[in-house]
Amino acid sequence: MNYHEFLGAVQHRCEMATTQQAVSATRATLETLAARITEGQATDMAAQLPQELGIYLADAQPKPERFSAQEFLERVAEREEVDLPQAVYHARVVLEVLGEALTAPEFEHLQAQLPDEYAALFEAGSEGELDLG
Repeated sequence: MNYHEFLGAVQHRCEMATTQQAVSATRATLETLAARITEGQATDMAAQLPQELGIYLADAQPKPERFSAQEFLERVAEREEVDLPQAVYHARVVLEVLGEALTAPEFEHLQAQLPDEYAALFEAGSEGELDLG
């Protein structure tokens, strides 16, 4: 999946008016994800993404921060500068598209690095119900 296809999928599924909104949602989600996963996982994911998206994972650390799925969503909202319900939906869509862009083993490695409570973010996708417990 190339850069424009990724952003186009995010923009279409989120029903965003502009590509810039899709960039903002994607950047906020991937940068927040980078804070939560290991540097090695971020590097592996970035290698499978277009360079323009991989740079959002560049700040991952050898020892990731520990924060809940709820805090993940709050951080996405803050980075994206939208309200929490919008950020929740945008993050779900970005993660759904990310799952389509990465190979299945790489996406499974990503999910395995996160606590079980994050599973709802991946399972809900863009159309399912989200229940963080």
